[in-house]
Amino acid sequence: MTSRPPSRPSSAAETAAEPEARLKRDAGTDLLNPAPSPDPAAAAPVIETPGTDLARQVAAYDPRADVALIEAAYNLAATAHASQARENGDPYITHPLAVARILAGYRLDTATIATALLHDTVEDTGISLPELEKRFGSDIARLVDGVTKLTRLELQSERTKQAENFRKLVLAMSEDIRVLLVKLADRLHNMRTLHFKPQPEKRARIARETMEIYAPLAERIGMDAVKTELQSLSFRELQPDAYQTITARLAFLRGQGADLIDEIAADLRAKLEAAEVPVIEVNGREKSPYSIWMKMHEKKVEFEQLSDIMAFRIVTTDKANCYAALGAIHSAYRVVPGRFKDYISTPKPNGYQSLHTGVTVPERRNAKIEVQIRTPDMHEIAEYGVAAHWMYKQGGAPEDSPKKRRYPWVRELLEILETAAEPQDFLEHTKLALHQDQVFCFTPKGDLIALPRGATPVDFAYQVHSQVGDACVGAKINGRIVPLRHQLENGDQVEIITARGGTPNPAWERFVVTGKAKARIKRFAMARQRAEYQEQGRSAIARAFRQEGVDFSEKLVEPALKVFKYPGFEELCVAVGAGHITGREVLHAAIPELRGPPRPLDNLPLARARGKPGATVVRTERRREASSGITGLVAGMAVQFAGCCHPVPGDRIVGIVTTGKGVTVHRADCHNLEALAATPERFLDIDWDYEAGSSGAHLGRLDVVTSNEDAAIAAMTVAIAKQNGRLHNLRFAHRGADFAEVVVDLEVSDLRHLSNVVAALRACPGIIQVERSKG
Repeated sequence: MTSRPPSRPSSAAETAAEPEARLKRDAGTDLLNPAPSPDPAAAAPVIETPGTDLARQVAAYDPRADVALIEAAYNLAATAHASQARENGDPYITHPLAVARILAGYRLDTATIATALLHDTVEDTGISLPELEKRFGSDIARLVDGVTKLTRLELQSERTKQAENFRKLVLAMSEDIRVLLVKLADRLHNMRTLHFKPQPEKRARIARETMEIYAPLAERIGMDAVKTELQSLSFRELQPDAYQTITARLAFLRGQGADLIDEIAADLRAKLEAAEVPVIEVNGREKSPYSIWMKMHEKKVEFEQLSDIMAFRIVTTDKANCYAALGAIHSAYRVVPGRFKDYISTPKPNGYQSLHTGVTVPERRNAKIEVQIRTPDMHEIAEYGVAAHWMYKQGGAPEDSPKKRRYPWVRELLEILETAAEPQDFLEHTKLALHQDQVFCFTPKGDLIALPRGATPVDFAYQVHSQVGDACVGAKINGRIVPLRHQLENGDQVEIITARGGTPNPAWERFVVTGKAKARIKRFAMARQRAEYQEQGRSAIARAFRQEGVDFSEKLVEPALKVFKYPGFEELCVAVGAGHITGREVLHAAIPELRGPPRPLDNLPLARARGKPGATVVRTERRREASSGITGLVAGMAVQFAGCCHPVPGDRIVGIVTTGKGVTVHRADCHNLEALAATPERFLDIDWDYEAGSSGAHLGRLDVVTSNEDAAIAAMTVAIAKQNGRLHNLRFAHRGADFAEVVVDLEVSDLRHLSNVVAALRACPGIIQVERSKG
């Protein structure tokens, strides 16, 4: 058996996870205690400060560290934060000092340690960035600015503030990944002390943000220990009962089989030595409470039904021996199907390499365990991630150093940043980009493309290039043409079929899973919708002018731009098309002398619109819109019928006002209305324009259960035709051996017409059930 000295000094590794009490002690009572002088005749005693101790710790692993700069950064931070305290009453300087110690545990360079000490000075004290640049140089000032939150967002919502600050973080870390390292250490210490915050809602918000953004970011740069601790601390705050239950059960199992992990580790070592595989290290651990909780949810099982709550790591000398160790383990134990993953031949995007497998150890109570096999270098990457490559070990900044390397996932976040129209969209698409497991697919030339699990050929196309995604019209998987919503699997070879001048289909947004694809498709859809609104708005304004006998021209409308504060005529047309204002209001703003006396508005009970008492909605002016066949809308307002419940004349309906889309007409019993109950101001009391006659065809949707026979499907289409219904679309939602669930879209004139079709279908042989879709 060979041995290898630890890759990190033990004191540094311990510091990375040391408890809060140690941090308080380091930054607290010893701050002004003079060290005893060995010479009684000395002129002045040497003062030992936490800054001096931190500088000594950094110098221990990096002889080139600028000790004086670290001490100066500590002294400035201590002075700037002197009047501030943490929620638990400790001096505020304990926080930046703790952040710096966490980063020192990862053996980071002088600039990063100094940034950690100074990271809150610009945001929370009177120190300015120019002052920091003058005293510590542009590199540290730039890093501090990257970590500093935007402060002038008082008028924005909490969600917008979060999105804008995260935008800034992404831009900063794209230039220098050390910004993210400081931010993660800052968030880790804040999570360790989260219980001191008195407001439960604020604790929950911070924990949720940590779980959704910062833990996935830590995983992306390979800092697994940071990711695991962030997840566990967030889980403890968000699900305290579940956390306590799992930790209590782990403690109980630990008491029942105190030596089980050691026994299995010794057994693994013995099997490897018997196979003459060199072993550097074998150790085991329990999985974290959060990972156990997630496994319970994924497998839909109780804690007692989980068997693989232990993971073991084997470190051997080189890559060849990793595969030799895998063979020895598989020969000695029964393999758990579907658990083998080779991250050595196909590394994760963060550089992680290891062999993963699952086996059953029968002589240890049939325990199912996970085994990870790697080399010392792979282990260093797995434990320390991007910090394992940092500059102090490099003798400069080579081309592949973290400072000069551009990480693919950071580029993807930047592309989402450029594409997303709104800050909130960027935040949501970023979560998608960070959160999912991956599949690895290949281009026809053999290039590897990593995608989230559940990705489709459209996601693949956008990952190759945005223009390829836009022009995508089809795809071949392993040489076979498949639908664009087909989910990719590991090892698939994907060929994208494109068309010159092709454009994204807004329907793709329903099945793509990558944030980049969603942002790009949504941007195109919004641009196309804007063009439609612009055309509709221009027509509505021109119609309003014609109705008053006034010749329409853009120049005549210019006074209305000042009234409504729009920068140009196009923006005014978009606002009218979206239903924000009406063509008549534009007319009156442009030519005030045509303005008539306002009509009063009245209130109606929400019960008429949704069948529920207790709330009210505003009834707008009763105007007829021949184009939509709906009363209760302001003239010129954009109208669309909901695709979830498909209302037809005769249904009780309600209008939902949506910013940028006008009014969407739903059936009053649509299930999707439940989600809007908290915003009753969006509900409009509308009805069909029966006086004018709701001419034209309307789309109705039926859910049909039928026997899985061709004759039943044929009888269904014949019955629809006999009732003068026009079949618009038919698709199978599910098709089993005996029964099929069919979604039928058909054009009818009104509710009575649709009811006749339903009755005819129910009388058909082989039709088991016919119901209207309720959304």
